[in-house]
Amino acid sequence: MKGKVSLLALLFATMAVVANAQPRPQWSQKQAQKWYKSHTWQRGANFVPSSAINQLEMWQAATFDTTTISRDLGYAASIGFNSMRVFLHHAAWEQDPQGFKDRLNTYLGIADRYGISTIFVLFDDCWNKTYATGTQPAPKPGIHNSGWLQDPGIRRESSPQLNDTLHKYVNDVMTSFRKDKRILLWDLYNEPGNSDYGDKSLPLLQLVFTWGREANTEQPISSGVWNKSLTKLNEFQLNNSDVITYHNYADEKEHQEVIDTLRKYGRPLICTEYMARSRGSRFANIMPLLKKENVAAYNWGLVSGKTNTIYAWDTPMPDGAEPKIWFHDIFRQDGTPYSTEEITVIKSLTGVN
Repeated sequence: MKGKVSLLALLFATMAVVANAQPRPQWSQKQAQKWYKSHTWQRGANFVPSSAINQLEMWQAATFDTTTISRDLGYAASIGFNSMRVFLHHAAWEQDPQGFKDRLNTYLGIADRYGISTIFVLFDDCWNKTYATGTQPAPKPGIHNSGWLQDPGIRRESSPQLNDTLHKYVNDVMTSFRKDKRILLWDLYNEPGNSDYGDKSLPLLQLVFTWGREANTEQPISSGVWNKSLTKLNEFQLNNSDVITYHNYADEKEHQEVIDTLRKYGRPLICTEYMARSRGSRFANIMPLLKKENVAAYNWGLVSGKTNTIYAWDTPMPDGAEPKIWFHDIFRQDGTPYSTEEITVIKSLTGVN
């Protein structure tokens, strides 16, 4: 009898392991809405410290700059921002998985002290197709995001075995922080299909949703729609995300149309990228709209720095002169704002005196 009990215990333990390995289902609309209502209105920026040109410079041990991170997040908190969207890179994890996770924990601790939640972004199809660990390049004068990195970039086409590494990365990071209340959301893939990848990004998008669900996180998972012409990608993102995230850099009329279109999915809406001044997306006309519609709001850029995002995507200034109209960003590195009028608008919406 004793032997039979042991065998049964082993069987049930094995069944439990198998059950836990199954990807969790997409949240129901009701579950997603309940989660959203449990948070105050989330508003903030896409964040990289002003001392980093890209994700690797932010997260590698030699250039992980807690002093600048804390200073810059302090600027954010001073205007009532309570959340940041932060990009990761698997190559920094691959160098030293435990050290990478320790740095994530350190960042989360700093942000939490300022009352700031975090959205972590795992993969990205924007800007430079190749990456190398170690010392990162200096910014190219006047060039928007001259050193920003795709992840995994073009290597996905030449290294099919890379998927094994990416799977381990996603699993390790997401399971390690699966219950961390400082993390608001996992943004699995930024702008899939960008940089002319198109539908070639669909297989990785599908994989990362499977991997993300295997992690069984208590936080929701999503990937933001950003280009209405990418119909296959959009369909998958909208039908598999727990909450709907999206990007829009247009004026308030077009932005309202996007919100109205996405409402039909019956899920909370989070705008994870907006605010490009020269394109009509400004704090004065978009942030009030997002608050009125109860859409969480993340503009691009916080403190002007090595990413050069004060320069527009398609308007380089090779002499490095400051543009008359900043494209993104809110503060200079000394904490003075680009526009005091914008700060007044932001504070009026966040309730900061």
